[in-house]
Amino acid sequence: MAIKTKKFDVKTWTLGGKIGHWLFLAGVVISIVLGVFYPDKTIIASILVLLGILVGFLNITSEEVHGFLLAAVALIISAKSVELVPLVGATIGHILQYIVILVAPAAVIVSLIAVWRMASTR
Repeated sequence: MAIKTKKFDVKTWTLGGKIGHWLFLAGVVISIVLGVFYPDKTIIASILVLLGILVGFLNITSEEVHGFLLAAVALIISAKSVELVPLVGATIGHILQYIVILVAPAAVIVSLIAVWRMASTR
């Protein structure tokens, strides 16, 4: 007797389609512009966290999970080392700090969804 298992349905994984892509792009633009002019502001960080949560729910398909999580981990780990670059390191560091604040909640959401999907297929 064969055991049937559910497969991931790529089409139903993502909820937002283009909305998630635009939210991510808006978060990156906010990170770049406001990272230069207003570093270390908690209201900006709060907005980016909310955008990151929405991106995590709306944007990542099951085919993109591994690549997204690998890129998120690489970004989070390497973002701090840019501050060592003379002259522009602090500014780039502020921009990357905001981008990490955007990507980290999305990575948490995507990883929790992936774990839940893997657990529900058994």
